[in-house]
Amino acid sequence: MAPPTADWLALHDRFYRKQEIYTMLWKQVDLSKYMIAAAPFGGPLALVRDDRKVILVQKQQPVKPSIYLYTSSGKLLEPIQWDKGRIVGMGWTETEHLVCVLEDGTVRMYNILGEYTQFSIGKEAKDNRVIDVQFWDTGLVALTGSFQLIAVTNFEEPRPLPLADPGINEPPHSWTVIPPKFTLSRHVEVLLAVNSTVLVVDATEARDERLQKGPFTKMSVSPDGKFLALFTSAGNLWVVSTDFQKSLSEYETGSSVPQQLVWCGTDSVVLYWDKLVLVLGPFGGYNEYPYDESIFLVPEIDGIRIISREKCEFLQKVPDVTVDIFGIGSTAPAAMLYDALDHFEKKSPKADENIRSIRMELPEAVEACIEAAGHENSHQLQRLLLKAASFGKCFLEIHNADSFVEMCKVLRVLNAVRYYEIGIPLTYAQYQRLTPEALIDRLISRHQYLLAIRICEYLKMRTDRILIHWACSKIKKSNDDEDTICRMVVEKLANKPGLSYSEIAMTAHKAGQSKLATMLLDYEPRAGDQVPLLMSMQEDEMALTKAIESGDTDLVYHVLLDLKRKLPIGEFFRLVNNKPQACNLLESYCKEQDPELLKNFYYQDDRLADSGNLSLLESFHQRDVVDRINKVKVALKLYQEDKNHPFEEKAIEENIRLLQTQAQLEKDFSETFTGLSISSTVYKLIIINQSKRAEKIRSDFKMPDKRFWWIRLRALVEIGDWDGVATLAKSKKSPIGYEPFVEECVKAKQFREAAKYILKCDAHLRAGLFLKIEAFQEAGEQAFLQKDMDTLREIRDKCPNALIQGQIDAYISQLASAR
Repeated sequence: MAPPTADWLALHDRFYRKQEIYTMLWKQVDLSKYMIAAAPFGGPLALVRDDRKVILVQKQQPVKPSIYLYTSSGKLLEPIQWDKGRIVGMGWTETEHLVCVLEDGTVRMYNILGEYTQFSIGKEAKDNRVIDVQFWDTGLVALTGSFQLIAVTNFEEPRPLPLADPGINEPPHSWTVIPPKFTLSRHVEVLLAVNSTVLVVDATEARDERLQKGPFTKMSVSPDGKFLALFTSAGNLWVVSTDFQKSLSEYETGSSVPQQLVWCGTDSVVLYWDKLVLVLGPFGGYNEYPYDESIFLVPEIDGIRIISREKCEFLQKVPDVTVDIFGIGSTAPAAMLYDALDHFEKKSPKADENIRSIRMELPEAVEACIEAAGHENSHQLQRLLLKAASFGKCFLEIHNADSFVEMCKVLRVLNAVRYYEIGIPLTYAQYQRLTPEALIDRLISRHQYLLAIRICEYLKMRTDRILIHWACSKIKKSNDDEDTICRMVVEKLANKPGLSYSEIAMTAHKAGQSKLATMLLDYEPRAGDQVPLLMSMQEDEMALTKAIESGDTDLVYHVLLDLKRKLPIGEFFRLVNNKPQACNLLESYCKEQDPELLKNFYYQDDRLADSGNLSLLESFHQRDVVDRINKVKVALKLYQEDKNHPFEEKAIEENIRLLQTQAQLEKDFSETFTGLSISSTVYKLIIINQSKRAEKIRSDFKMPDKRFWWIRLRALVEIGDWDGVATLAKSKKSPIGYEPFVEECVKAKQFREAAKYILKCDAHLRAGLFLKIEAFQEAGEQAFLQKDMDTLREIRDKCPNALIQGQIDAYISQLASAR
């Protein structure tokens, strides 16, 4: 094996290496003839014939252009037949969707399999045409023929946003964008090279940075958004901070405008001219890489992919930990540990010497070897570095092996996706930034289901989304009948409890396979996902049934309200009628929110008594007595038609008579009576001194004597008519007894009036009643006559008069001696 440093080139105090990743699988691809867009993180390449370049038409070459999607290893993923106008620019989103912008402002977004959605940038772009476009991972900025800028900042919800007018009358020498995540305002900023300066344009203003070193024919923003590389017409490369406050370096190349100007991580700038790649470091040094053919540079966060006809290479700054281990003459602890392993395998005592010399730094050396393994593409170097780390662990009494185990997992995943058939040359740094979840999404989009599932199982991640995507893809492409497809999908997903079938069913529905969608929804465990899809499929009755079975009242209400909105009223009631739970919930809702719908529901279902009750409820809300009477009459008619509620019918008839009587009373006395009960009406008449009318109502409505006496007594006490109370007590024998007379007088604090009626009460009650009005002597006498020892003692305790106390004590003694 060649030493790891064989392909290293020094650049001032650091090293760069260019490693071959793949021998390209494509054949006869001349990159100079194509417009190329490459997705970051080892993503795919999109190639379309560049109509700005004159090429010789070959035999059997299609007249209509195509977009070809390749992996980084040159494997064709999908050819897309192009059927639209001229493509101005292509870029990739963070979710690996190819974005194609046309002259007329149309934007098409393709997935890796050629399926697309599209939107328009707007009228300005359509009228004046798009002449150029710049992309970032979640958006784009288009430059129109009138030199206006239009931004789309979110491909998920594309809303064209005109930026400030830059005030230019000719195309800029060059331009680029700073993505929103790198700006202080969190809005996209556009840098336009105009004359000898740069204009910074955002949504609100165009700011002139007043530079003097232009014109700038190329510019590029670093991956972290902090630095800007500018190439001048004089052949100089100038690197400044993106706020133009700090100049970092300047280098004279003396060359013409490069074909590409990109960043290699954040450490150096790479320029490409025909047959030459120049790497310029931050301190003025440079490295050259000659090429005999056209290439394309793909910037990554930690390096550059170099794509040529023959191979895919990766140029990067050598990681510091790798330099520490493999640097010539390095005495870093990790280098000593790696060297110790080599001596150990040769059975040399030098191994022990190395370990002893780094005894205190051994934990750090182990971790460094583990990290360095992650930065290597060579399987052999990965194994050697991990073996060195494992060797070092043997000399540590305490060591947490989590990082070692985790790195082994990561390397297995990276080696699997780097395989040329998959073609994702992901580095360790890119994997950490991308996350395993996003990597799985990229494998799913390529239909690499088996590999995605194995990686998920290996990393202990859920495989639901992989299986769902597989099922959706199967439905779209399968020619089998619906029963066969359903059985195939269910068998494959059977061992995944809790997996949602709603997305799969929706795919079947959109594919026009409604029966399959319904069959699949039977396996959906969550009614909240199941019901909305059934509704969108117009399976109204099934949606309502499933909502009821879920026991979720909110879900049932959601279905009911949606059905009410879209169905004729008769059809709506037909659906609901044979479902008691739905009927109950509909009634509860209508009583609170829609009484008119409830009235129609009762009418459609021929529920006369319920309709009558509803009419009665409505009568209570009528302020005018005539309107109230009319509503009650409607209720009476409904009950009469029902013939099963004679009691209610009679009660309503009496209520109508009462309302009519109350209407007359209001006319006669200018008092409010409507809504009062018979008892309250009589009570109020007595209060306003209309006893004769009260007597008449009592007679008309056959009020019992007991009730009338109670009402009259309380009303007389209320108005303080004590003579009237006395007259009532003497009029005839009281049907309610005389104790109520005493109680009502006591409540009114009229003890003297109460005393008049105590002796008319039953003998055994008199003592207690006298006690209530604090007539202690009379109470004692009555208790003595009743031989009630307990009451005598109670009176004795409450009586404040010593003389009366003595008398009561005498009564107590007499009763005690008699026993």
